[in-house]
Order: sequence, then structure tokens, then C-alpha cells
Amino acid sequence: MFDSKEELLRKIQLGEDTTLELKAVSFRGKKIAGPARNDLADEFAAIANTADCVMVLGVDDKMRDIIGIPLHLLDTVEDYVREICNDSIKPPVLIRTYRIELPDAAGDMRPVLKIEVSRSLFVHQSPGGYFYRQGSSKRQMSPEFLARLFQQRSQARLIRFEEQPVPQTGMRDLSEELWHRFTTRSSEPSEVVLLKRNLLSKEESGDVRASVAGILLCCQSPERFLPHAFIEAVRYRGVQQDSNYQTDAQKIRGPLDQQINQTMSFLKRNQTITATKKPHRIEVSQFSERAVFEAVVNAVAHRDYSVFGSKIRFFMFDDRLEIYSPGPLPNTVTIDSIALRQATRNELITSLLAETPVAEKVGDVGRGFYMEKRGDGVPIILSESEKLSGKKPVYRLIDDSELLLTVFSARME
Repeated sequence: MFDSKEELLRKIQLGEDTTLELKAVSFRGKKIAGPARNDLADEFAAIANTADCVMVLGVDDKMRDIIGIPLHLLDTVEDYVREICNDSIKPPVLIRTYRIELPDAAGDMRPVLKIEVSRSLFVHQSPGGYFYRQGSSKRQMSPEFLARLFQQRSQARLIRFEEQPVPQTGMRDLSEELWHRFTTRSSEPSEVVLLKRNLLSKEESGDVRASVAGILLCCQSPERFLPHAFIEAVRYRGVQQDSNYQTDAQKIRGPLDQQINQTMSFLKRNQTITATKKPHRIEVSQFSERAVFEAVVNAVAHRDYSVFGSKIRFFMFDDRLEIYSPGPLPNTVTIDSIALRQATRNELITSLLAETPVAEKVGDVGRGFYMEKRGDGVPIILSESEKLSGKKPVYRLIDDSELLLTVFSARME
């Protein structure tokens, strides 16, 4: 927004509104005296909860004078802003900062900090509570307003979360090599085709953004925009979750199908293999790769991506494997009915995974595509694991917000 200096200067002279916030920065020695940390956090959260906006630090909001920021203190101001957005707001607000120079009343160039804040996918809480922006002012949300905003953003899925536009993205952030997997030959422009597949999504303003599903499956680095959408894999020596006994660890990122591939590679290099001669050599794996593949695919396909800050956790021990997936069970599925019911939270993601061929390096997992949407994933997990270990895997719902699957190890003799 306001990409040229001329456009930004004209906007500053018109004064603050929904799309522009101006603030002078004062100092006490080398420390920032104002604006106060909590006040600035409330402003950032209000903007993210409402609409795209540019904040310019170094401009008096009343007189609209360019005051500037001392050049040697620009780092201090930028660090101050980033700390506020990361530490004082839940979930953190994503921003883009630009150091530019604008002329003051005498024509001298003064450094200022231009900060772009996009309307967020999430609802943000700051130290003062929940705020939204009305004109140039922030307002405390009433309980009714807050409930409606939660509903619109994610909770009721008026628009499925996976189909919502991701702020600060565009078609340029999707890899043609990746999205081409999901498009047929067409004479229509690529943007039109991607909108039809819901890999792009149009905002109320008419701007075209990448959708959550588009970022998860067609962006080379989804973590740039959805930092919680990864798998944390850890191998522990022994049976306790203790970092002192951690033998391997990896943060597994990338498009969802690649996350599945990397997780299977992590399993293969960390599980124990034993061999017997009865009368021919027979190798026995610690875990059924077919069962683990189904479990990882289910975790990736059905987790709740609207839960900020939560990732899939894949923990290996000597006696078991634990997979934690953010979010409760979808729809009316229960722990007791999980093996009998077929339901999904993310229809678009599961459909796209059903069109994605399983990579050869994953091995023989009994599937040609990552999903086949027949509801046989959980039965395979249960039967294949019990056949190997003699124990049936256990599903458990933690605080109605996270699903834990425990798969027991075969006896390694």
C-alpha cells in the first residue's frame, strides 16, 4: 500500500483513516519513551483484526509533520516493533517493515519506518483485550462483535479455513511446478483456473491471494506464511520424553506431501530392524510402515490449521510412537467411532492429496495416492500395528483440542 513516496506523502497530508496510522516516536536517551509498548500492541492488533493498513512511525498524527527517527536509532525502533508484534500479541501479528526517507517542512529528508499490516486470518488479543479499528481509532470489541468475528474467521467455517485468503500473498507465491499437478489443460488464464480450484482466493476488496490450501500444497516454503504448519519429529532413547535422551530431531517443513515423505524418511532411519533365520532371513521392523504412513497422512490432512502456534508432533521411543495432531475430532466423530466413521475437517486438502501420487521413495505403502477417501485409513493403522506388536494402537483426545495416537513397538529381540 502507498508504494511510492509521493502517494504516501499525499496520504499523510490527508490524515489518518482506516488505512493509515501515524505515530511520532520519542526517546529518553537511547531508549524509546513513546509510544508505550502496550498501546502500540493494541493498535497493531486492532489493525490485524480489521483491514489492511500502513503505520508510519516518525510522523506527528495531529500536525501531520514529518519528524523522523534518528538514523542511529532505527534498529532500536524496528526491534521494538518486532518484539511487540511477536511477544505482546496473541497470536503474533505478521508485519512488513520498510526504512524510507520523507521530507520535513523545510525539505530536509528524515528517516521514518513504514510498517504494512494486513488483515489477519486470526483474531488477535493484545494487552488491552480485543480491539478493532473504526476509522482512525481503535475500539474495544463487545462480546457479540468478538463472537461474530471468531465465527467469520474460523470457528463456524462460514468459509472453510483452508479456502480463506492468506494475507500478503499472491499467485507469485505459488510454484507452477506444484500447482500444475492440480490443474488440467485449459485455455483459460492460470489465475482463473487456480481460483476455480480454490488454490487462490479473492478478498472482499477484490485482491487475489493464495488460499491456505494453496500455500500448504503449492508453495515451496509454507512456513513463511503459516509458521505453525510443520511437523516436529524427535527420536528419544528409552521410553521417556526427555531432551537429554534425544538422539535425532528434525523440523519437517515444505508442501504437505513433502512433509509426509520426510516424516517417513525420519521413521526409516530411526526405527530398529531385527532379523531372524527361520530358516530364511526375515527382517522385522519396529513399526509397520504402512500403518505409520496412514497415520501421518491423516494427521496432515485432518489437523486444524486455524489453531495458531500448534504443530504436529511425531515422537519415537523404544516402546512406542506418538503422533499429536492439533484440533478436536471433526464433525460428530468420537474416539469410539473413529474406526467406523469417515469425516474430514479439510475437504479441499484431502481432495488435493487424493490427486497427488505417492512418491517412489516412500516405499510400498499400499496406495497410489496419498489419500483415497474411503475411510479405511484408521482400520489399516489398527490392524497392521496390532499384527506387528500384538497391541492395538490407542487414540486419545487431550482437552478436546489435540488428538494423540499411540502406536506400540514390535518386540525387538
